[in-house]
Amino acid sequence: MIAVRPWSTPASAMPIIVTLAYLFWKGAEINWLYGLWALVGMILFHYAGNVWSDWFDFRKKVDAEDTYGAKTLTTGMFTPKEIMWLAAGLLVVAVACGLGLVAVTGLPLLWIGIAGAACTVLYPLMKYNALGDLDILINFAFLPTLGTSYAVTGAIDWSILLIALPVGLITDGILHCNNTRDVVTDKRAGIRTMAMGLGSKWAARLYAFEMVFPYIWVGVLSVLGIFPMHTVIVFLTIAVALGCASTMLKSVGQGPALINDLDVRTANLQMMFSVLLSASFAAAHLLA
Repeated sequence: MIAVRPWSTPASAMPIIVTLAYLFWKGAEINWLYGLWALVGMILFHYAGNVWSDWFDFRKKVDAEDTYGAKTLTTGMFTPKEIMWLAAGLLVVAVACGLGLVAVTGLPLLWIGIAGAACTVLYPLMKYNALGDLDILINFAFLPTLGTSYAVTGAIDWSILLIALPVGLITDGILHCNNTRDVVTDKRAGIRTMAMGLGSKWAARLYAFEMVFPYIWVGVLSVLGIFPMHTVIVFLTIAVALGCASTMLKSVGQGPALINDLDVRTANLQMMFSVLLSASFAAAHLLA
């Protein structure tokens, strides 16, 4: 449980939950069992990716005793072999879970699953080449929402991408604040992240955008009638989002220690935002 970083679970669970709530609001015929199945599979893939990334970072000396973040290997809590086998085991179970769902739904889900598995395995390499943010958006926003849409209804509802974007941006912020915090140690390790390429000021501004834009997006779509007006309830969490953004912007002058726990705060924000968004869709359907 320590190694998989359970605090990050909202990043994988919430896209599935919001998708189910959105489809419920639209009146789709939902197979809730398959929805639960997709949720479990996505979380397993996420945990496998977390552990795999830690093993890869330690092996490539991206993580060391003086780096922030995961300490499972740098402190000797676990051996590299233990972490490697945990990652492999989780990935095998996740793939088996996914293949089982494909068997009862259809082949389109297989291609989405293959893309997700590839993003999971290739994530460290993409992160080291400034493509980690793109990987997260694909694997924790677009693929799980589209895949869940197909799994529970038998068809892909492309409008699901309207909810994938705001939820995915906050999720991406979890990675981006980590990369912004770790610029010095990542540079020492010889890797290149998007935060390094942008520089501290623009990296901080990008994170602030990722925290604020989801509210603008939901607000505009609510006014336009594309989302039910109930979704403006997400604005109850905007103070948290602004607090996270402010902390990141202040770190430009005060140093990375200020954002040491910002990844956890961002994950909490993602959970609160997504829970309220899901509840608003469900309420809009029930009160119609």
